[in-house]
Amino acid sequence: MSSNLAIKLRAGTQKAHTTAENAGFTKCFLKGVVDRGCFAKFLGNLYFVYSTLEAALQQHREHPFIKPLYFPELNRTANLEKDLEFYYGKDWKKQIALLPAAQTYINRIREIAFSEPVLLLAHCYTRYMGDLSGGQMFQKIAQNALKLEGYQGTSFYQFEQIPDKNAFKDKYRQALNALPLDDATADRVVAEANYAFHLNNLAAQDMEGSLIQAIGQVMYNSLIRSHNQGSTEVAPVK
Repeated sequence: MSSNLAIKLRAGTQKAHTTAENAGFTKCFLKGVVDRGCFAKFLGNLYFVYSTLEAALQQHREHPFIKPLYFPELNRTANLEKDLEFYYGKDWKKQIALLPAAQTYINRIREIAFSEPVLLLAHCYTRYMGDLSGGQMFQKIAQNALKLEGYQGTSFYQFEQIPDKNAFKDKYRQALNALPLDDATADRVVAEANYAFHLNNLAAQDMEGSLIQAIGQVMYNSLIRSHNQGSTEVAPVK
């Protein structure tokens, strides 16, 4: 029995994906408006999310549904630590603050890690597949906007151990599709992925106040005026 979970996840999260791409903070970023302080704060909150997620995955790495999808080369925590040291210095841990949405996010990861670990796959799919796809564009935008050399300050987006990202994504999707999940469990994973997108949107909203403070309300309003058609909406579901 195969679940076709990757196919179900792609089809079942299209609307949530589009909503995420239309978050104000994201739209400004995609237009090349990146404030250094906001970006550092954004990475700081991702550190809390990824360190929690990756600790949960390591804890459950022998779980029958986690094991086929456990790829330590995806881990982002060490790369985020490198970036945060670049922006804040050696004592970065004392300087980053957990925003409310990120707190909600890590609470949810801990909750499902305890109650139903298979749902962690939804958060892996939402985060890592995004990092391997659109994240690569985010890296270039940040490098240009903040005039960064090499991968300084953008290590988060750099997957040193995955030279061929498209081949890896294919392998990851195949592993998801091959999982012997029943329909009810697969549906719960898709529902959790939609919730993961929602949590990401809340995290982006938490950043909007800082960005408005940095660039001004008028510029912010002009940048977020248009609605972007989602990247998953224009591509056929495979």
